[in-house]
Amino acid sequence: MSRIAACFADLKARNRKAVIPYIVAGDPGVEITVDLMLALVEAGADIIELGVPFSDPMSEGPVIQRSHERALDRGVRLRGVLELMVEFRKHNQTTPVLLMGYANPVEHMGHAQFADRAAASGVDALLSVDIPPEEVAMLNRELRRVEMDNIFLIAPTTPSERMALIAEEASGFIYYVSLKGVTGAGNLDQDAVARSLEEIRTHTDLPVCVGFGIKDGPSAAAVAEVADGVVVGSALVQRLADVAEEGGDKTQILQAAKAMLADIREHVDRITADGT
Repeated sequence: MSRIAACFADLKARNRKAVIPYIVAGDPGVEITVDLMLALVEAGADIIELGVPFSDPMSEGPVIQRSHERALDRGVRLRGVLELMVEFRKHNQTTPVLLMGYANPVEHMGHAQFADRAAASGVDALLSVDIPPEEVAMLNRELRRVEMDNIFLIAPTTPSERMALIAEEASGFIYYVSLKGVTGAGNLDQDAVARSLEEIRTHTDLPVCVGFGIKDGPSAAAVAEVADGVVVGSALVQRLADVAEEGGDKTQILQAAKAMLADIREHVDRITADGT
């Protein structure tokens, strides 16, 4: 059983929902990334989504775009991200980590080499924004060879027949994009999310997690009522950037990250405390 499958099995057994923070590797500093990942786990993260810096992160809003730019300015690329993963696994062998990125760096490295190096470094899954299910066969073959999951996005505009195609190729969990547009945009419509998740679940037994638009504890809790997990990205990345820009040191950045995620964890756990 993969780390991701084991994580969701454990959460289900304990009637809990997954909390998945997203950060960009190398931001707000290369030297802080591993400690930041560990701090997020300590604060209640079940899975870490680690962004691979890229020059054209098309699905991202301005907050995460700037985070990619800062990480690239520090020289962080895919190989460097895998080196950070090796260091993380020296301290944590259990928390699943998925890489969130774009096709170009993976294809430049080569599917087989990427799969081998990522698996050896302790990566559990890949989420590639711009590889459609129609073109994923070669990559999936290599990922499955090393027992890595391939996470796919489903959007509010995804038609039912395409959901079925995505479900055939996906493993680990489905990532539902709760809003139309880029990360960090708009406000959540809980009823619309619930309707979409109901339709997605007619096509797959995989857990369904929701991201985009989750800004704080209350918004995370609202989504967790209907989802198997919540992803917080832009709000966390912005919080870390604010502390860094205000001159905060490493300790203050870690404290800010832990405080924000602990609040989200607490709100999410409240909805299942009564056994619902």
